[in-house]
Amino acid sequence: MKLPFDEMLDANDANGKARPHYQVFHSWLKQQSDALMGLKRAEADLIFRRVGITFAVYGDDLGAERTIPFDQVPRIFTAKEWEQLEAGLRQRVKALNRFIYDIYHEEDIIKAGIIPAEQIFNNAQYRPEMRNVNVPRDIYAQIAGIDIVRAGEGEFYVLEDNLRVPSGVSYMVEDRKMMMRLFPDLFQKYRVAPVEHYPDFLLECLKSVKPDDVKKPNVVVLTPGMYNSAYFEHSYLAQQMGVELVEGKDLFVKNEQVYMR
Repeated sequence: MKLPFDEMLDANDANGKARPHYQVFHSWLKQQSDALMGLKRAEADLIFRRVGITFAVYGDDLGAERTIPFDQVPRIFTAKEWEQLEAGLRQRVKALNRFIYDIYHEEDIIKAGIIPAEQIFNNAQYRPEMRNVNVPRDIYAQIAGIDIVRAGEGEFYVLEDNLRVPSGVSYMVEDRKMMMRLFPDLFQKYRVAPVEHYPDFLLECLKSVKPDDVKKPNVVVLTPGMYNSAYFEHSYLAQQMGVELVEGKDLFVKNEQVYMR
């Protein structure tokens, strides 16, 4: 029977030695007591609740908000692995945007018989009013929350693309902040790629798809409201980007222009 892939320990080593990029962490972890790790986890949970970093689960009979998952054992990627993932994901997002462009324009992928027409036109998310409408830079999906699973050594698969309304990036940023707060000595042992600039990159990305005749685009974060499960993320991103957080009732259309009240 094939065993699940072990991120930290080398299955080919008879002594269960840690993989090279995990050896420093593995050595550090063995020096931490269960009591200390338990206290750190409780501290993280308390801080998350005080700050309001929580989410609701639809269908939960209790209706209680939960703190975000916080794993004290990080998943460590080498620079080589990350470069491989980054190149593949860039290629994938580019292909997905070209696919969306095609189904609203030439429909070559349908004409070639690669995808049946009924799979597209009978899909609830297909918007016929968007046919032959050109969006800025031909970019339909500015954000992708791609879920990845590891299948083996150097082998990754995409589980989901999540192009419509992906959420969760704020939890990733806050998890990183929490790890740095609770275990600063651990971060001094690694050269960890930063993630705190994500809101700046997101704002730059959203501004980049403005119409050519717009000099100063007005970016907002549109939220269903405070009872939405991802409301923390909506308010977090708006605050970090320095833009307005709005609901549908805050917007109106006049002379084919969208205005904010």
